[in-house]
Amino acid sequence: MKKIPFVTREQVEEIARSYPTPFYLYDEAGIRRNAQAVRDAFAWNPGFREYFAVKATPNPYLMDILKEYDCGFDCSSEAELKLSEAVGADGPHIMFSSNETPAHEYEVALKLGAIINLDDITHIPFLEKIILGLLEQGYGYDESGMKLVPGGRVPEEGKVFPKKMSCRYNPGGVFRMSNGIMDNPGDSKYGFTKEQLFEGFRILKERGVEDFGIHAFLASNTVTNEYYPTLASQLFALAVELHRDVEVHMAFVNLSGGVGVAYKPEAKPNDIAEIGAGVHRVYEEIFAPEGMDDVAVYTEMGRFMMAPYGALITKVIHEKHIYKEYIGVDACAANLMRPAMYGAYHHITVLGKENELRDHKYDVAGSLCENNDKFAIDRILPEVEKGDYLFIHDAGAHGFAMGYNYNGRLWSAELLLREDGSVKLIRRAQTLRDYFATFDGSPYFDRIDFEG
Repeated sequence: MKKIPFVTREQVEEIARSYPTPFYLYDEAGIRRNAQAVRDAFAWNPGFREYFAVKATPNPYLMDILKEYDCGFDCSSEAELKLSEAVGADGPHIMFSSNETPAHEYEVALKLGAIINLDDITHIPFLEKIILGLLEQGYGYDESGMKLVPGGRVPEEGKVFPKKMSCRYNPGGVFRMSNGIMDNPGDSKYGFTKEQLFEGFRILKERGVEDFGIHAFLASNTVTNEYYPTLASQLFALAVELHRDVEVHMAFVNLSGGVGVAYKPEAKPNDIAEIGAGVHRVYEEIFAPEGMDDVAVYTEMGRFMMAPYGALITKVIHEKHIYKEYIGVDACAANLMRPAMYGAYHHITVLGKENELRDHKYDVAGSLCENNDKFAIDRILPEVEKGDYLFIHDAGAHGFAMGYNYNGRLWSAELLLREDGSVKLIRRAQTLRDYFATFDGSPYFDRIDFEG
């Protein structure tokens, strides 16, 4: 598949007059097309909902777009819960899937009425203690039975948990599909064993949970239409076992994330319509004979929802000719760490030179004092000159979100390319004052020259 930028060099030159590079640019039209395609692919399931993984791209402007397509938000921290609340998400549209969770974050989730997805069986008594503490403070449940509010309904003794809850499953071993081993859940820190899952459901049922969900994440960034249907077959069968053996109502199965994108041009991208149809076939095979046709299917895709529709735009500011040919840009791994951290491939287009012969080999490097600060190694590109703009593809998820301040490098701006061609600033660039803000009140803060 040919990688085509969603912006031209001329557009970038115009944008850069107001917002200096580097910056992230997101494609509103692409985000909307994809969100609708996901809805259409699972429209056969009346309860379907995509819970966008906030950690992938935690920007409220982008979350607001997804909210128009009834997306919920999968959160893993207090900050993500608060951000979801800020964009107007109600409790049913918030999934709290954390691990090694501080007590305070569970409190925030309970007060929002979020669906709590427990990661470990030991978190059941941990959470119960938190709930009992809130009840002692005068909290009780609202009419939904999910949200703890001051002066709400005091639950029956012993049945103190929210009405709906979920548990994360880890089958152990390795996860295989027809094209081989995909990942190694047995080496993952997440989830309940199968035995713990059954025991956990029994305890939660005794403690007042009425509607149950299960969740599993068994492989990351799969580029195959087989992944979700294969995972669904395992989770749907497990849901039937839990329904029969523990006699619980299975409200939903959360297929989580793992549906990836084709970072390399030669890779074949996933077809979400085919994926949805594959899950539908498995649903009919497993749930229909059991009369369990009211089970909702949830997903929580971050990468698939956003990665192709965001790019890091950076300007070439240096070139170096030693043992290799280097191109130096004004972005660095602090802006996009995936290549340095994982050796991940991100395709690069030299804007304005899309049709020129790619006959030069370069390392594309940033300014960090680390030798792995490279966006590409031995990459074949057209001849690159100082002043060129590079469009680094598929950076819309786990790009800006994984930024950091090593070497005192500052976070870039985030911009939204609107459907009408205009550009909106959706996060300003970080300043030195921002970087040093946590020293505010110290004598050192007052000595820093923020203007010179």
